[in-house]
Amino acid sequence: MAEDRQQDTHPRGASRRGVLAAATLAPMLAGAMSGCAPAGAPKGKQHAPVMPVHTSLAEWKEVAVAMGRTGDIRRDFLYHTGLPRRDLKVVSQGVTVKPGLALGSHVSFVRYADGNTLLMGDVVVTEKEMQGFADELHKRGIEQTAIHKHLLSQSPEIWWFHVHAHGDDPVAIAKNLRAALDRTETPPPERPTHILPRSLDMDTAGIDDALGVKGGIDDGVYKNTFVRRETITDGHMVLPPGLGSTSAINFQPLGDGRAAISGDCAMIAGEVQECLAALRRAGMQLVELHNHGLNDEPRLFFVHFWAVGDAVKLARALRPALDATNVKPMAISIG
Repeated sequence: MAEDRQQDTHPRGASRRGVLAAATLAPMLAGAMSGCAPAGAPKGKQHAPVMPVHTSLAEWKEVAVAMGRTGDIRRDFLYHTGLPRRDLKVVSQGVTVKPGLALGSHVSFVRYADGNTLLMGDVVVTEKEMQGFADELHKRGIEQTAIHKHLLSQSPEIWWFHVHAHGDDPVAIAKNLRAALDRTETPPPERPTHILPRSLDMDTAGIDDALGVKGGIDDGVYKNTFVRRETITDGHMVLPPGLGSTSAINFQPLGDGRAAISGDCAMIAGEVQECLAALRRAGMQLVELHNHGLNDEPRLFFVHFWAVGDAVKLARALRPALDATNVKPMAISIG
């Protein structure tokens, strides 16, 4: 069977609804007009930024079928699909890691005003799976923009791939990604068999107060999220807030108010050293410093970190590291 491949050369027309939605994002254009030349374009040649448009869940039905699971709409623009690695029992520094803490593969599709679709995501694979997964991504035209770690000294060995694709056929993109995922043991979606907790054995109000943002519970883990204040572009595409530009701190309760923290901070180059120093002063163990994208502007760097201790004390200690970066609180959006 011939492979499904996405193409960039024949964009579909944008709907009237999409054009109107794009107009509501006009304030973002001011920050997007500079640095919009795509990779490989002659120096000085600029392309007009293309804005994301609002979509409904119904518009992604075929993508859901291709992916083999239903996603949800987040922050108006992102069609998000979670693929937690519930099949893995991962231990890091004596902590059994819940999928929601650091083992949650996730991908997002975004529709643009020119009719094209952008895919960005982060996929969890075992070390045994990673080469076959990488080969299938190459074969299917899905870009790899980062291969890195979120955890220290984990068992079994786990890696995280950032994936990226752009084209006029989101279903073909989804099928190609699904083919790569099928080279892993990523499990099918589960039907909920129990009621998820509405509270955790942690002072979540104290965490929120310390960090200055309201978090939320996701699969037994408490999550607090921040987003870069700047307009971020990927080539000539304006990224909707929260896509590829978030700082996230996840708290897995360990009992008696203690937690394991797995987080990352989004930084520009001039913020990196101050943020790293602040994280170390906060008692965080540094895991990885890297990029998530290839063509983002401004260029973003991400540092992953880890800690175990009193959840509220650690949250208070983390605040200066966040204050060293140009981020703002973002209310948690969990489907």
